[in-house]
Amino acid sequence: MEPEIITVGLDGSPESLAAAQWAADEADRRHFVLRLLHAWILLAAEAADTPPDRDQNAGARRIVRQALEVVRERHPHLQIIEDLVGSEAEPALLRAAEESRMVVLGSRALGAWESFALGDVSLDVMGRADGPVVLVRASDRAQPDAAGSTGTPHGAASRVVVGVSLNGPCEPLLAFAFDAAASRGIPLQVVHGRPLPVQAYAPWGVDPDAAAEVARQADGELREVISPWRARFPDVPVELTVLPESATRAIVQTAPEAGLLAVGRRRHRPFLAPRVGPVAHAAIHHVTCPVAMVPHD
Repeated sequence: MEPEIITVGLDGSPESLAAAQWAADEADRRHFVLRLLHAWILLAAEAADTPPDRDQNAGARRIVRQALEVVRERHPHLQIIEDLVGSEAEPALLRAAEESRMVVLGSRALGAWESFALGDVSLDVMGRADGPVVLVRASDRAQPDAAGSTGTPHGAASRVVVGVSLNGPCEPLLAFAFDAAASRGIPLQVVHGRPLPVQAYAPWGVDPDAAAEVARQADGELREVISPWRARFPDVPVELTVLPESATRAIVQTAPEAGLLAVGRRRHRPFLAPRVGPVAHAAIHHVTCPVAMVPHD
């Protein structure tokens, strides 16, 4: 059986180096192969013995070698594939997503609660990839924490957070989230946001009985969905969180101290609908921890 691969997209930026570090930690933890991929449409076909001063691909090779050196410092025995692809970045990454357990991309590190600076390539890959895509911010913190994660705030290794809508099946999303928590040996927090209906509001404010009934119903539905996954992953502590908020607000409120946030994306959306839904869009723009977008039907 061929080993699983985690692919990281490189462009020579500090953000892509942070992504390479995160991907290396993940690959080492899971005993996967790490692929360092740099795509350049002008990549030239050259002989292996081309002198360095005539190597038209020297810049592209330097990008991959720099990431390799950074990764090797902490993971000297990790199996790594260096991959230069003569292609535009987006199609190269989409092909990689078909062959990899996940694709990891870097995103500019801004101040807390500021937006991700996502380019068209990152957004398109997230919205079209067949497998999970993880966005990682650059950070001054390059040392691994207790769970082997890098580039995340203090306390970030405490849990994995997954947002669940309950509007349909989301098996790949839950499989990813439970597996991520299990591989790190940390708890999983399952978050569901459900806005209160109009009937829950009275002239003086929220009717507590109506609000409690909405919360009770949502909690029951969430427990039913999560029950088989608890049986499959008995060693993963699970916390269920139901908030009387929109799904977007629930995720943004819950994720700040997470080590990893997993959100879903419907593969089959209406023709004119954006490829990235509102919850995922809010997550990638307002959450500072690594964000995994997992496609599901």
